[in-house]
Amino acid sequence: MERIPLLIPDMPRADDLIGLLREIDESRWYTNFGPLAKRFEAQLAGRFQPRTPVSVVSVCNCTLALELLLAARRLPADSTVLVPALTFVATGTAIKRAGHRLLVADVDPQRWTLTPEIARTAAAAHRIACVIPVTTLGCPVDAEQWDAFSAETGIPVIIDAAGAFGNQAAGRNIAVAFSLHATKTMGMGEGGFAVSGNAEWIERVRCLSNFGIDPGDFKVHQAGTNAKLSEYHAAVGIAALARWPERATLRSTLAADYRRRLEAKCAGIRFQQRPGDGAYAAFCVLLPASADPALVGSRLSAAGIETRRWYYPPLNGHPAFADSLVAGSLQATADISGRMLGLPFHLDLNPIQIDRIAQELAQILNET
Repeated sequence: MERIPLLIPDMPRADDLIGLLREIDESRWYTNFGPLAKRFEAQLAGRFQPRTPVSVVSVCNCTLALELLLAARRLPADSTVLVPALTFVATGTAIKRAGHRLLVADVDPQRWTLTPEIARTAAAAHRIACVIPVTTLGCPVDAEQWDAFSAETGIPVIIDAAGAFGNQAAGRNIAVAFSLHATKTMGMGEGGFAVSGNAEWIERVRCLSNFGIDPGDFKVHQAGTNAKLSEYHAAVGIAALARWPERATLRSTLAADYRRRLEAKCAGIRFQQRPGDGAYAAFCVLLPASADPALVGSRLSAAGIETRRWYYPPLNGHPAFADSLVAGSLQATADISGRMLGLPFHLDLNPIQIDRIAQELAQILNET
């Protein structure tokens, strides 16, 4: 029986990298803001301009991008940071490592994301130093609305767009952090970047990514860490960006076809409300309330189909984040997390495999 894996990374091949690797050999510059890292940052910035003039800093992963964006705001120690309960643990990890406490809130039941309206309600009841909305499963949030929220409340906003490269817009004053992990839509093994129209914020992140060494006087005024992107990773990023338009189209086409085939066979499942032309790294469904996701996943595994329960449990359900403050009801989060199941999704999938997944899922749901 052929096994269908959940994810297969889609990375540039060796032939795509040869010329770039030779550039590294000739420059003999391997890290510390090298020429390829600078070129990569400029190319990334170009994806957001001229709509939004932005600054970009590349880092070795998205979690450190979030942590350094928080550190660069110089918030008082143990500040309260608002975050959706429906998110990957990396969001909470960055907040904790930056020395702050979590305040978790619910999400919109259709798009599965934290909204400015939810954040306003939380801010009315809690003293919030920063908000980190999350682009759940690659679904973008409205950057203009979050810019307006930040201007209105004075609360800085950092969008955790780890899985939303190509979907999420930048903002004028808010910051956005992206992941370029191998399993994301555009991968480079490990890597990430932060982008904002607030150039000063981004330059503080750049300084902190190099231990906090100030490029003006070469002293450390605020301790940072080593989060710089190597030239080798930048080479992979440049090669990945060159093939991005084609890969993005393939992903959006695959997701649309996948959904049509599932809807035709699997009654009772629901989907996240997200842009149909987006490029996504994962494909999740909400099972009927009567179905047990663990049992469904186990039976699909027995049929050779790998699955994953994303965002289960919610963030405050993990022991490391059990001390999180809670802003209001988490009803939508509990419903989504308790019923969500991730199905195989990658560019190696073919229509025959998708039909097999749909048929197996439909049979299991009919029997439960």
